[in-house]
Amino acid sequence: MLKTSVTYKEIWKIAYPIILGSVVQNIISVTDTAFLGRVGETELGAAAIGGVFYLTLVMLGFGFSIGTQIIVARRHGEKKFREIGTTIEHSHYFLIVLAIVLITTMKGAMPFIFSKVLESNEIRIATQEYLNYRIIGLFFACINFGFRAFYIGIAKTKVITYTTVFMAITNVFLDYALIFGNFGFQKYGIAGAAIASVIAEIFACIYFIFYTLKFVDFRFYGLFTFQKFSFDLFKRILTVSLPMMLQNFISFIGWFFFFLFVEKMGEHSLAISNVIRSIYVVMLIPIWGFTSATNTLVSFVIGRDRKNEVIPVILKILKLCIPAVLAIVLINIIIPDKVLSIYTNNLVLIQDSLPSLYVVSIAAVFLTMGFVLFNGVSGTGMTKISFLIELVVIVLYISGTYLLVNIQNPRIELVWLIEIFYGIIIGLFSWVYLKFGNWKEKSI
Repeated sequence: MLKTSVTYKEIWKIAYPIILGSVVQNIISVTDTAFLGRVGETELGAAAIGGVFYLTLVMLGFGFSIGTQIIVARRHGEKKFREIGTTIEHSHYFLIVLAIVLITTMKGAMPFIFSKVLESNEIRIATQEYLNYRIIGLFFACINFGFRAFYIGIAKTKVITYTTVFMAITNVFLDYALIFGNFGFQKYGIAGAAIASVIAEIFACIYFIFYTLKFVDFRFYGLFTFQKFSFDLFKRILTVSLPMMLQNFISFIGWFFFFLFVEKMGEHSLAISNVIRSIYVVMLIPIWGFTSATNTLVSFVIGRDRKNEVIPVILKILKLCIPAVLAIVLINIIIPDKVLSIYTNNLVLIQDSLPSLYVVSIAAVFLTMGFVLFNGVSGTGMTKISFLIELVVIVLYISGTYLLVNIQNPRIELVWLIEIFYGIIIGLFSWVYLKFGNWKEKSI
């Protein structure tokens, strides 16, 4: 049995602040869904489509930051600390330009896109109302991704928790104030949820900048030096990051198509799916923390020339991640009614959501194994391979979803079965590559 010098404590040290940060971050999603679930099914369904559309776009920036994070972790392992700051600055240059281009393009394109893909006029109007405000948050989200790449890459992730706590408190207060018109604010309805999220992202951005200037030895890492733009360095970052951008983009494109297909089943099925999506995302919280640890630690041990430790590190991470996910799954199985009642007080919606809740609870276990193995592949620096794996799996995912939606009298819980298939296939492909691929020859 191969062993690794990376301890469970070191894995947990990286993962737990991200997990805590994700818990707080998902308070935002839970709050949006819970409040809008008390406004109406149309708003609940529109927030699902609008939210996934926004995430699909923001995943381009997130994917670029993961590529940056992999390079930062590698430089950290190589003890080339000054190169870390230059890498982060070049990442920010690109992310800011990307955000401006996406916001400008989508502001003009969204009415055309949704007029073509959405059947319900009410859902279309509410979705556009939500996104007209929400899309502005892309700018600040992309800046935040650059800071996340830095802190995760150097394995100092507590600030991510602090930032998301600050962000969540802001969002919860403003949701309550702006959706319903409390505390003397104007009542904005679904637009209020979007405005609250944008303001929360702005505050998070300010906090990241303040914390870095105040508590980080930024001169040691070469941060905020604003050196001349290096096309050679940018090319190296883009070589690693572009496949990650496309990979994360097509991953959420798959989910966007999922909700477009479900929308054709009716507003009730769409409302169920938004509630289930919100619960599902909560179940994925431990996975995000441990997959970030996977990316960082795999790249780190390779940077220390200990490539034989990659698979043992991944297996250690799985031993921590699986029990964490199972703990959340058990809550869903034992008290499903209480879990669903957090998101809606509609008794019919709660009852009809139960079968789908059981399905995604099972899916979360398979996704745990699939995502950790998959992030092991990207952590090796072989991001082109991880992109190809994601591309093949998403094509199968979208095709399977389409077939399930178009069977005679489909039930929404049957459509959600596609998530189990996704977890199994992406895990299988990743494991085969880690065992037999040529990733040990890669340098970045």
